[in-house]
Amino acid sequence: MVTIKDIAKLANVSHTTVSRALNNSVLIKEDTRKKILDLAAQLNYIPNYSAKSLVLKKSYTIGLFFTSISNGTSPSFFVDTVKGVNSVISEEFNLFVRGIDDYKDYASITKLRFDGIILMSQSEVDSTFIYHVLQQNIPLVVLNRQVEEQKLINILSNDREGSYQAVEYLIKNGHRKIALIKGIKGFKSSVEREEGYMEALIDYQIPLERSYIECGSYDMPSGYEAMERLLTCPNPPTAVFCSNDDMAIGAMNAIFASNLKVPDHISVVGFDDIGFSQYTTPHLTTVKRPIEQISVQGAKKLLALIESSAKTGEQIFVNTELMIRDSVSEQNG
Repeated sequence: MVTIKDIAKLANVSHTTVSRALNNSVLIKEDTRKKILDLAAQLNYIPNYSAKSLVLKKSYTIGLFFTSISNGTSPSFFVDTVKGVNSVISEEFNLFVRGIDDYKDYASITKLRFDGIILMSQSEVDSTFIYHVLQQNIPLVVLNRQVEEQKLINILSNDREGSYQAVEYLIKNGHRKIALIKGIKGFKSSVEREEGYMEALIDYQIPLERSYIECGSYDMPSGYEAMERLLTCPNPPTAVFCSNDDMAIGAMNAIFASNLKVPDHISVVGFDDIGFSQYTTPHLTTVKRPIEQISVQGAKKLLALIESSAKTGEQIFVNTELMIRDSVSEQNG
């Protein structure tokens, strides 16, 4: 197996010079770097990351953590997050993906094991994890949930504003009996989207009907079941705002199963704009929350943080967008 010393001997330089060239050090002249990289390629040199890790005290591992993978994380949300992060980190790093709720304690979450961590935060229950990571001096970027910690880089979408726009769109289409299928209790996204829904009703002076609020679990079956309950109301809603697209698709299927039509009898709006929402029948009107874009930004920020060890925090909001399609109709009278 070819080593750094072999390349150094052939290039007639020290093994320190070879090491610096392979690690793109600014201390090496460009012609020397090119000569060494060409030699390494010709000899099929493979870096020994284990040895490199010991020397540089780096693990070459990025941790991507969710509050939970098994509870409340839809497949589309999970895929978009991993896809976004993975598109940015180089092949030099390993990506370690896990749910916080898999851990009994955080003793194994150390700087020796992780060069940096991205947390897709869904609930305030993961605050303990956040402070553990900060105490370990591991570079950290928190996505999806607003965290009041000055040292943190925090990237999220404005879910409340997006929800407000969705409900306002229903109101402007003549709807007054608007139901809500909200997400998992305790998840910050559930709270923000419910508050956006309520703010829109208040601003347009529409009475809040408690029987129109149902709880789901961010999956299709819970959306289906919640819609079934809403259809049994003495005065059923003419429109329903669902806190994510999976529940909206479940709700649409419950409406169809009751021999009703979307949007002729009931209008439906979702949240997230997952890929599948464009292919439902009818196509789903929804709020686009660019999870992949947020994850890409998060990964870029983390790599910069690892490189510079900067201590300044930053809060970045990524705008949502109402995607108007075919699942809403005008309500007359």
